[in-house]
Amino acid sequence: MRTRTAERYARGFTAAVVAVTTLLLAANAGPARAVETHRVPQTVNTAR
Repeated sequence: MRTRTAERYARGFTAAVVAVTTLLLAANAGPARAVETHRVPQTVNTAR
């Protein structure tokens, strides 16, 4: 099945708009936040 030239350009243009929109949304999302890890302090065995 052959696609018409205008249809091909429309699909390409739509894909380009989706790609640019995705990049803009990702750029405006900001940096990811680091996950805070809570470390349990290690106890020193002082028994002799």
